[in-house]
Amino acid sequence: MTFQEEIKRRRTFAIISHPDAGKTTLTEKLLLFGGAIQVAGAVKSNKIKRDTTSDFMEIERQRGISVATSVMGFEYKGVKVNILDTPGHQDFAEDTYRTLTAVDSVIVVIDVAKGVETQTEKLVEVCRMRDTPVIVFINKMDRYGKDAFDLIDEIEQKLGLNPRPLSWPIGMGPDFKGVYNLFERNLVLFNPHGKQREKDVVKFQDLSNEKLEKHIGGDAAGRLREEVEMIQGVYPDFDKNEYLSGELSPVFFGSAVNNFGVKELLDCFIQIAPSPRASKTAEREIKPDEEQFTGFVFKIHANMDPKHRDRLAFVKICSGTFERGKSYRHVRLGKDLRFSNPTTFMASKKSIVDEAYPGDIVGLHDTGKFKIGDTLTEGEEIHFNGIPSFSPEIFKYIENADPMKSKQLAKGIDQLMDEGLAQYFEVEATNRKIIGCVGQLQFEVIQYRLEHEYTASCRWEAADFYKACWISWKNEEEFSTFKRRKMRNLAQDKHGKYVYLATSAWDLNSTQELFPGIKFHFTDEVKR
Repeated sequence: MTFQEEIKRRRTFAIISHPDAGKTTLTEKLLLFGGAIQVAGAVKSNKIKRDTTSDFMEIERQRGISVATSVMGFEYKGVKVNILDTPGHQDFAEDTYRTLTAVDSVIVVIDVAKGVETQTEKLVEVCRMRDTPVIVFINKMDRYGKDAFDLIDEIEQKLGLNPRPLSWPIGMGPDFKGVYNLFERNLVLFNPHGKQREKDVVKFQDLSNEKLEKHIGGDAAGRLREEVEMIQGVYPDFDKNEYLSGELSPVFFGSAVNNFGVKELLDCFIQIAPSPRASKTAEREIKPDEEQFTGFVFKIHANMDPKHRDRLAFVKICSGTFERGKSYRHVRLGKDLRFSNPTTFMASKKSIVDEAYPGDIVGLHDTGKFKIGDTLTEGEEIHFNGIPSFSPEIFKYIENADPMKSKQLAKGIDQLMDEGLAQYFEVEATNRKIIGCVGQLQFEVIQYRLEHEYTASCRWEAADFYKACWISWKNEEEFSTFKRRKMRNLAQDKHGKYVYLATSAWDLNSTQELFPGIKFHFTDEVKR
């Protein structure tokens, strides 16, 4: 297969949603249809059921939620599909934001009963900023929920998308009979007691055909005809180019837990979703069909296999061919590095790969050389954009609860902060260590992983800060005065960048007025 053919057959996408919308369940069923797994797992904590593939961390299995992005790849009908299953919980949104820089399209999962929720709005806003193509999957149709037209209106009003249904539900809850696939023009009948069968899919080019009543009943047939006619009159025709430019979003309905509607979604996805797209750097645009290899690190994960205490950097390949054993330039360090055991993923399961192409995600064993946002090339000095760390909202001092495990605690904090799980600050005046998070759950995950992955224990003390602001300046004399007067509020992050820890909004505003030459930034993308 030629280089161009390898690029065209790749589809790299993320699945995003509010917690409990069924995102990880949908991921499992996509893997099942793709033949990547033989039995789909259950998300909820239940010893009888098999664990999900994507939620491979012990704390994820216990809580029944995703707390880290997992990467899975499989082949389906000659297409190489790379899925990134992201955390839905808002406390881990930053991991999801970073993941969105590494994908070419997105599937948004919405619960039919809850509709569009707050976290979904925030995530889709990031997609719209990047013009990322979005497909919407409305899940749990086997339960009672909101009217389909009302949900389409929510997608349009709350998410700012231009929706176009490509399947349409026939009833819901106990009355759910299936969907009409507008893309393939067939009727897909719901079988609540088993897998979707071939005989459950009936070709229906013309809904006026009286045989429709035999399959779904007279009332349902009449309603389906009316609603499909309304869809065709109200919503724009599906245009693939508009979808690829992020201007139109196909909508599907189904029930992931029942394997229903997933195959229709996947079959349409591989036909319309984009192959690897161009990537932006500070210097120029990188096109996937360029011969020279380029890629960037969007995620770091320590202890994916607790038995081996490994640490992996996840690299999205943007152009060229990545080859095992070949040297590549680490732009930030200015060094050439050789990778003898690059891996591809099925969540925590890894396999050695000899070659990888644009759109693929490769894991590189890391001894501490990488940080999120690093660039690898064949020599060109380029820097990929758009992977900042954001100012946290909750701050706590971290104290060692076991003096005999100081080294283990230091190593654990160092590696977990490299993952981008939270922000680390050290107060210059007192040397006290502060962890900053978006939400409370992150502190629990850090404490759990320190104990179970590093045999270290910690305790938390409240740190009364309002906001962390990275600072930059040009006048050294003004900075010296600022540093002397604001010593107690001045800290350094993990990379040695100065951060001002404001105690309140008033404190931040008054400090900005007092020192106009000091610039305050709410992300760490600061160059001085």
